[in-house]
Amino acid sequence: MTRVRRGYTARRRRTKIRLFASTFRGAHSRLTRTTTQQKMRALVSSHRDRGRKKRDFRRLWIARINAVTRENKVFYSYSRFIHNLYKKQLLLNRKILAQIAISNKNCLYMISNKIIKEIQK
Repeated sequence: MTRVRRGYTARRRRTKIRLFASTFRGAHSRLTRTTTQQKMRALVSSHRDRGRKKRDFRRLWIARINAVTRENKVFYSYSRFIHNLYKKQLLLNRKILAQIAISNKNCLYMISNKIIKEIQK
């Protein structure tokens, strides 16, 4: 049986991993075994944090909307505001509501006051 020279395939695999880990610090970018471990760890973290990022942004939007709704002109909490939005079938998502709350508070006040007037009728 002839001898198989494995240099080409192994080198390609290692350089691919090294390119991925080239921005890591210290041995994490130089040593093959730690590089592969750090690559697996980085991929796990990125997969986990994609979901976490969605969660964090939703929390941020809710906090922004809640801060504006609790100010003087709107007299109820965030949860009641969202409940009344759904009751009146105004399908504005939290991202859009948070942008409105930051850029144009008067528009959010108009929306909430219109909802209150329609519910009180």
